[in-house]
Parts: sequence; structure tokens; C-alpha cells
Amino acid sequence: MKYELEYSKELRKFLTKHSDISGRILEKLETLALNPYENSLDIKPLKDSPNHYRLRVGKYRILYEIIDECILIYAYRADSRGDVYK
Repeated sequence: MKYELEYSKELRKFLTKHSDISGRILEKLETLALNPYENSLDIKPLKDSPNHYRLRVGKYRILYEIIDECILIYAYRADSRGDVYK
């Protein structure tokens, strides 16, 4: 079952600003929606945040939450490695 993807306003703004990488990010998120626990993607759980993960796409990190009850992936932040966790 495919999960629905929802993007925060902050993430949509990032994708608009970084149009050179936005296609790759959206492609990875679509793959993630097919199986949110896919091991072939570079994903890691965030410490002290259940159901929150990070997806690496090149030098960028995308933070998202998996909400199993709603079959939803909420992607809420993207930035370079040094800035995304601030």
C-alpha cells in the first residue's frame, strides 16, 4: 500500500529555491512512499524522536515523519547536513 506524501511549507519553499536537486528529492520521496521502511534508501531514525527519520540525497538531508495510522509520510524539513538539525 502506497503512503500519501505531505510536504510542509518550509520544504516546498526549499524545493522551489533548489530546483537543481528538487527532482532527485521528489523521486526519492516517491520511492519512500511505496515502502517507508525501505533499506535500499539511505535513511536513519532520528534520536529521541519516534517515527521521525532522515533521508540523505547527495549533500542534503530531508527530515520526515511516518504516521502509520493515517498511511502518511510528512516531510517537513530539508537542508544541507550542517544546517538541517538546527
